[in-house]
Amino acid sequence: MNIVKLIDFFRDRLPTVIKFCYGVLALLVVIDVFVDKEHAHTAIEHLPGFWSVFGFIACALIIIISKWYGHLGIMTREDYYDE
Repeated sequence: MNIVKLIDFFRDRLPTVIKFCYGVLALLVVIDVFVDKEHAHTAIEHLPGFWSVFGFIACALIIIISKWYGHLGIMTREDYYDE
């Protein structure tokens, strides 16, 4: 399958993809309840689902900051090199 077709497939079904991602996040939080936390380094690591939520928020922040940085100066108009 071509990567463009795969992206279009997911884009056409965006609400379903978002619900699926939330479902996976919820499943990870539920699984994390059963993980042994005896060797956790900090008190917050004892909370169920901490690392799942932390990873999700970190990923979302990386995407948001990257888009902001890209629009700030990296992206330029298409005819930039024609001048």
